Amino acid sequence: MPVEFLGIAATHDGSETTSRSGASFDKEYTLRLARAHEDHGWDRVLFAYGSGSPDPAPAAAYVASRLDRLQILLAHRPNVSYPTFAAKTIATLDRISDGRLTVHFITGGNDHEQGREGDTLTKDQRYARTREYIEIVKRVWTSHEPFDHEGGHYRFHDFVSDVFPVQQPRPDVSFGGSSPAAYAAGGAEADIYALWGEPLARTAEQIEAVKAAARAAGRPAPPRFQVAFRPIIAPTEELAWEKAHRTVAAIKDRTAQGKRTVVRDHPRLAPENTGAQRLIAIAESGERFDRALWTPTAAATGGAGNSNALVGTPETVAQALLDYYDLGVDIISARGYDLLGDAIDFGRHVIPLVRAEVARRDAAGAPRGAQALAEAGR
Repeated sequence: MPVEFLGIAATHDGSETTSRSGASFDKEYTLRLARAHEDHGWDRVLFAYGSGSPDPAPAAAYVASRLDRLQILLAHRPNVSYPTFAAKTIATLDRISDGRLTVHFITGGNDHEQGREGDTLTKDQRYARTREYIEIVKRVWTSHEPFDHEGGHYRFHDFVSDVFPVQQPRPDVSFGGSSPAAYAAGGAEADIYALWGEPLARTAEQIEAVKAAARAAGRPAPPRFQVAFRPIIAPTEELAWEKAHRTVAAIKDRTAQGKRTVVRDHPRLAPENTGAQRLIAIAESGERFDRALWTPTAAATGGAGNSNALVGTPETVAQALLDYYDLGVDIISARGYDLLGDAIDFGRHVIPLVRAEVARRDAAGAPRGAQALAEAGR
């Protein structure tokens, strides 16, 4: 199966290592970064969501109306709008993009961040709400007759939309999480299941957990799998590791100065979401795993989101990504710390290597999934 690459559609040039140089929504930079992804072999970019950040939907519409090929992954939190409204908004955006849209539904793993926009549900309640929300959105996208809904979180009557997606029967739904509640919800409803970058053995365990949840939900096939990393590449291994240590030093320096190291910052002394807890536990157990996985970047940010790095030459990082492909991962999410420069470098030097080897392995009928893990002796 062909591999796909997901980058970041940041709306400014700031990162964990660098303060932004302008407004939180820099229109010119947003388009420049997206165009760099389109021009250098990436398939799609993520428009992320944060309580105080620019709204990703109009930002995505802006980019989609100016680029012809790049696909869009729109992050959306169910607590910020009613599902019927969201379904219309997303269908309209799919129209603007000529069918290039995927939606990533975010349940929310931090009570503090959720509370910033009035969400007071518990974590398990949020997962139940997200599952109901996705079910409604899917039905709005595909129903041409009015329908009623009486659920645990939403009630409405006689609704039918007059705007439908270009994609038929509907756009894909992406979902993420590392808890049993997340596996149950995403296993039942997601077309794509997103995971943070963890060691190979742990990733394999999560993939099997999601597959089991999909089977329990009666699905004939599981979701596709996506894994996210922070690549740190250089022409030689020595230069790559020097760059990696400079990166962590910059993150720690910003933290010591009291500066924000993630866009959607919140107290992280004891993270509530299971994904962050897993990343911290992995970092505490060691710094290096498998070919190139490096955990100090995650430790320096308190396990904040996509934060484990892959360090090495383009060849080393490409081989590391292929190890995940062999597990059954066919969507790679990656972003560097110099958002624009790293997107170009990764697109030029890593993506072609991975695509070429995936094509060769597919042609040879190389094993994937549990069989590949067993044959690797991991």
